[in-house]
Amino acid sequence: MDDYKKITNFIYEVGILSKTPRSGLWFLGTGKQSVAEHLLRTAYLGYVLSYLSPQVDRFKIILMCLFHDLGEGRTSDLNYIHQKYGRLAEATAINDIASSVPFGKEIKDLYEESKLKQSLEAKLVKEADNLEWLATLREEEVKGNIKAQKWAAIAYKRLKTPMGKKLGKLFLTVNPDAWWFDEKDEWFVDRDLKLKPWKRGSPN
Repeated sequence: MDDYKKITNFIYEVGILSKTPRSGLWFLGTGKQSVAEHLLRTAYLGYVLSYLSPQVDRFKIILMCLFHDLGEGRTSDLNYIHQKYGRLAEATAINDIASSVPFGKEIKDLYEESKLKQSLEAKLVKEADNLEWLATLREEEVKGNIKAQKWAAIAYKRLKTPMGKKLGKLFLTVNPDAWWFDEKDEWFVDRDLKLKPWKRGSPN
């Protein structure tokens, strides 16, 4: 099989991550999230943490974030309750994926480094992973899930770095809608204000 066909198969495989559910939310009782959604926001968080730590390899962190749960497309996601009784062979899945693509060694190396959590980059990837879960729990909490508040407090305790803890505290206090919703903004009452600026106090 030529490399382009292998790459094509890989792209179709990563597509299954958007259909693979994060199973921890089943026990929480509300919310839905795919592994792909988790990986994307973890990658953004990895970027942020690398910005706050300019000495690290930013490119490696972002790639590691994207690949750290890649194998779950083949194994599914196991939450903390499931992991008490066994773990699926995610490392085997990564080995199989790596053997199927021309860039497999890079995927395998990044995955193994992330799991060892010894390099600063790998530690920040784990921090990003935990922060993403914390943000997900906070989103469920503001919808009214009282269990999410307790779970979020536990998730916060997993954070290891000063900047991760600082972000985590903000995740616990800032409303997830604050970036777009301001109840004092008259726009939410009268959307014609955009077309009638004089209503906002303009003298014209």
